[in-house]
Amino acid sequence: MPLIKNTSYAGPPILFNGHLQTIVPGLFRKPLSLPFERERIKTEDNDFLDLDWLKGGRKKIVIISHGLEGDSRRPYMCGMAQYFFQKGYDILTWNFRGCSGELNKQPFFYHSGATYDLNEVIKYVENDYDEIYLIGFSLGGNLTLKYLGEQFETNAKIKKAVAISVPLHLKSSCIKISTGENIIYSRRFLKTLKEKVKKKAALFPNIIQTEGLDKIKTLKEFDNQYTGPMHGFRDANHYYDKCSSLFFLEGIQTPTLILNAKNDPFLSPECFPSALGESLRNIYMEFPDIGGHVGFSPRRRNEIYWSEKRAFEFIESDD
Repeated sequence: MPLIKNTSYAGPPILFNGHLQTIVPGLFRKPLSLPFERERIKTEDNDFLDLDWLKGGRKKIVIISHGLEGDSRRPYMCGMAQYFFQKGYDILTWNFRGCSGELNKQPFFYHSGATYDLNEVIKYVENDYDEIYLIGFSLGGNLTLKYLGEQFETNAKIKKAVAISVPLHLKSSCIKISTGENIIYSRRFLKTLKEKVKKKAALFPNIIQTEGLDKIKTLKEFDNQYTGPMHGFRDANHYYDKCSSLFFLEGIQTPTLILNAKNDPFLSPECFPSALGESLRNIYMEFPDIGGHVGFSPRRRNEIYWSEKRAFEFIESDD
């Protein structure tokens, strides 16, 4: 499918760079109070996932996946949920393991390639719906793309997908977010990740060690010592190689939109594979010049966020 070049996004002039376009909506977007119904489901390995529902008795559903250290009720999740619910879709926003306010039961958490949990969620809902649509933000976008790309038999009920602000190439993106002025983001993530490791180590002291944890300064160091080994990978590089969605795009059979802003401070050049996009028949790539990371703020405060409108346009289109 072709690269979409004539993107329509134009953000508020006051947010004049990628950092402002990332930070302002991340910190100051007005939260929405939606009538979510919380449900906990049991996983095959005796753990649990917490799901938040907006149900209207429809036969089509949007499943939305959050980003690193996010949760199902972050403003960007609620904004997307509200918009699609108002447009006639049931909604399921779900929490990765350990992200719903309660530690999960197993001696590990979640990661960018944990598609087994997304698969659990899809299997749980698929018998009740005729059409399933997937939307993922950042890490959740990588998870969504990897899931679609590794399916040997396409689930006919999954009709389309949208991945927003996706670190398609994990290694180079992890390096970028941990260097220069971008380090403010990695430090914020590391703070909560380290807290979770300490709590988990208290429950599994013979499995999880905290020696050297406080000396970790970058996400790659964290992934090398914890994320990778905790989830069956040799180290960070092995984890990145096996979980980067860039390496799964050719296997995607579902029409999918990848929406990455060129000024996203989280994303490396490898996350904008324009040349590759020309050869992928099911992938649409849209790379606006601006937007930040999970930003895409509207020009006026009370308007709908552009990423929500764009996701809806793609899912409703005949492409």
